[in-house]
Amino acid sequence: MGDSMTVSRSIREHLPAPLARTAGAVRRRLRGLRYSYAQLPAFPPVATTPVRMLVGPTNSAGQGHAWAQAARTVPGVSAVSFALHRKGQFQFRTDYGVPLAWFGQPRWQRAQEQHVVGSYTHVLVESLRPIFGARGFPDASADIAALRAAGVNVGLLFHGSDIRLPSRHAKRERWSPFIPGDDLTERLESQARRHAELVESLGLPVFVSTVDLLDDVPDAQWLPVAIDPGPWQQAARPLFTGERPVVVHVPSNAQLKGTDRIDAVLTELHDSGVLEYRRITGVPHNGMPAVIGDADIVVDQLRIGLYGVAAAEALAAGRIVVSYVGDAVRQRVRTLTGREVPIVEVDPDTLGDVLTGLIADCDAAAERAAAGPGYVTELHDGSRSAEALTSWLTSKETL
Repeated sequence: MGDSMTVSRSIREHLPAPLARTAGAVRRRLRGLRYSYAQLPAFPPVATTPVRMLVGPTNSAGQGHAWAQAARTVPGVSAVSFALHRKGQFQFRTDYGVPLAWFGQPRWQRAQEQHVVGSYTHVLVESLRPIFGARGFPDASADIAALRAAGVNVGLLFHGSDIRLPSRHAKRERWSPFIPGDDLTERLESQARRHAELVESLGLPVFVSTVDLLDDVPDAQWLPVAIDPGPWQQAARPLFTGERPVVVHVPSNAQLKGTDRIDAVLTELHDSGVLEYRRITGVPHNGMPAVIGDADIVVDQLRIGLYGVAAAEALAAGRIVVSYVGDAVRQRVRTLTGREVPIVEVDPDTLGDVLTGLIADCDAAAERAAAGPGYVTELHDGSRSAEALTSWLTSKETL
């Protein structure tokens, strides 16, 4: 079975794009026959509030669900998160979802469309991914057209690589990981250009989860990432209480985070006895508060020039977070919120010196880390996210 699946995948990779999509859809439908409809989770009951929001289908880093929870705090609003579940990927909390094998099933697709159109006044589409299932379309354009025709208010939401243009990023960022001709760069460039064209043609409200993306979508609104600070704070031990300072890196995307450079620097410092380096992989999200809480320093990334969910979680835990945030992002956050980002600035050239400096003056480093929990409570506990959504959710206009 494994060999036949490999051959099938290889054949699809050499087909023209329309045929490849069709072949993929057929394969998903055949796989779906192994499931019983009784196995599928039921659709959530329809709320009675005047405003009813659905967000999906990617739930990237659990943010779709977090934003739904934030939206529920707005008076008169109910919200539901929906996600496509893929095997082999960590699952974050969501209100309902569907396995990939059923995403291409016409019967489920019809039921999903009927449920969404009949239940919600607002739909926030993540990453321009289809909401009604894999129906042979490369994006959510057809679903959006159906939603708008039914009078549903539609918004677009982007997380990062789904709209960030690599060529633009490479021009403005010295440490950009995007290299012309690189497979990942070319794929993301094509996707971002296609999505940017759709954003312009659709004319819908757009939200972005990190402020650097405002360079790619200037008319978008920042929808801050949202986390529950509680579990991160509860799992955190006092800083610098171990035999050696513990430094953690979680390479969720090694190329984009600059993990090769992080590994090289931290391994050298580990071998010389300066610190204990822990490279974290394979830990489900519900296990991460304990991992981060047992660290003194968290190294996020060295290439992109931003901060996101992982950095916010480490800040909530009161850890010393070091990362390449960049002057532009720091200034934009300062302008939007009046707050200073409490992340220690590093880049590929300065990482080693900054870490040894922090360890040499633990008291000053701990004082810097103390600003993290308050920063997250003010900007990333969901309340600021609810504020960002309020204008769209309370608007009666359907575009």
